Amino acid sequence: MVGRFFSGFSATRSRRSAPVGAVPADERVYAIGDIHGRADLLEDLLVQIEADDAARSPANSTAIFLGDLIDRGPESAQVVQRLMDLGAGSDRVRFLMGNHEEVFLKALAGNLKALAFFVRIGGKATILSYGVSEGDYDASDYPELLERLQASVPQAHVDFLNGFEDMIEIGDYVFVHAGVEPGVALSAQKPQTLRWIRDEFLHHREPFERIVVHGHTVSDEVEERRHRIGLDTGAFASGRLSAMGFEGANRWILQTGGALA
Repeated sequence: MVGRFFSGFSATRSRRSAPVGAVPADERVYAIGDIHGRADLLEDLLVQIEADDAARSPANSTAIFLGDLIDRGPESAQVVQRLMDLGAGSDRVRFLMGNHEEVFLKALAGNLKALAFFVRIGGKATILSYGVSEGDYDASDYPELLERLQASVPQAHVDFLNGFEDMIEIGDYVFVHAGVEPGVALSAQKPQTLRWIRDEFLHHREPFERIVVHGHTVSDEVEERRHRIGLDTGAFASGRLSAMGFEGANRWILQTGGALA
């Protein structure tokens, strides 16, 4: 992905009590849902986004990855490397910290409890993607597995993941991984909430300060409601990786397998 898609980008907008759903003039945003180790789907979607961006009128475009690049799917290491390369030296490609990245980083820092939890939530696929063999994985206890994992993950990947953001506000939208705590100002949201919240956020029906664009919770199709938009369509299992484009007051869906009007 090259060209105008990666020119300079900066966006802020005053808050509204009842957001209508728009981004500032001359800007275009693409938000990409949870990839979970599906490098094949990521490549398909990147091609779609680049073609979509090129087919539209010139704008200051950016891409926001909503987190959970890793786990469950077979190529987490490859996804991390691809996106690290994609975003190198650019402020036009931005990344949100997912709960899976959080646990992965805690495990890499030496937390054995985090490593055990990481394995339970799909981390085995990530460990294997970094070159640990199935035999070594099966033969290792947690301290041994931690040593193998730490030796296998490049420090550049650790630094890249540690640099992820928790929240991005653009126009009438706020982009987070999991959601926001109802009744709490965006400026007061806790990283733990933004990476992990589920039911309290999903069951809330009233408007937030901004329309919340999120991943984290799988749905069969993109969930588009007046106060939130969910883009996690379970790519690791469904083969459907979803993104949404935003320009002015318009928005549209892009998915592996084809674009939706």
